Amino acid sequence: MLNMLSLCSGIGGIDLAAGWAGIKTVAFCEKDLYCQRVLKKHWPDTPIFDDIKTLNKGGLERAGISRIDIVATGYPCQPYSLIGERRGEEDDRALWPYVFDRISEIRPRWFIGENVAGHVSMGLDDVLSDLESVNYTTQPIVIPAASVGANDERYRLFVVANLDCAGLESGSKTITHTKNAGKFIPGSGFTVIPPAITPRNEWKHKPLLGRGIHGIPNRMDRIRTLGNAVKPQQIYPILAAIAEIERKELLNND
Repeated sequence: MLNMLSLCSGIGGIDLAAGWAGIKTVAFCEKDLYCQRVLKKHWPDTPIFDDIKTLNKGGLERAGISRIDIVATGYPCQPYSLIGERRGEEDDRALWPYVFDRISEIRPRWFIGENVAGHVSMGLDDVLSDLESVNYTTQPIVIPAASVGANDERYRLFVVANLDCAGLESGSKTITHTKNAGKFIPGSGFTVIPPAITPRNEWKHKPLLGRGIHGIPNRMDRIRTLGNAVKPQQIYPILAAIAEIERKELLNND
């Protein structure tokens, strides 16, 4: 089983999808107290770190976490959102430099970053350049929520990077636009972004956010965190493809 470190975890949308793909989240990093309560409710045995700025490899090892295959993050979208001021890296909420520090130190085989589609026109080039400067091959993909059965379009950018070029086209910076959702992505190693994903039914029946957590209903927190969360169905095919790539490579090496 692949091990994943979750940064800027929110309420665990990426981690729910990872579980569907057979990937284990071994640690979270999330400072929001409400989100922490949600994570503890659904992943009670998984440690939660609260500050990405101070998190390091040593701290993870002291918590018994020595192998990390994937780092995944939905780093804050407000600096790049088309409905905000778009201050980019000048925004105090811009955490990409700290995410990149963790990647550079841990050196996972895979990285997955999720953000708003507005990141394509502000900040994406810097993210790709940073990753490529430490020998990652990158593949950005845009997927609309509608392509996985949602009632809204909600375009999301996913940056997929691999340290060994497994299944990724070397040097590719091609954005796969939403019109290609559900179709083959040339050279990406991700054979299909399906138009609908079966596990969404599990998401409907087992929502991460109940009406109250530990007896504390908080409508505003629920609305805020749901608004920030990635739909697990959007990132699931990427995680499933990574798991399949790794499975095939393991078989080839046997």
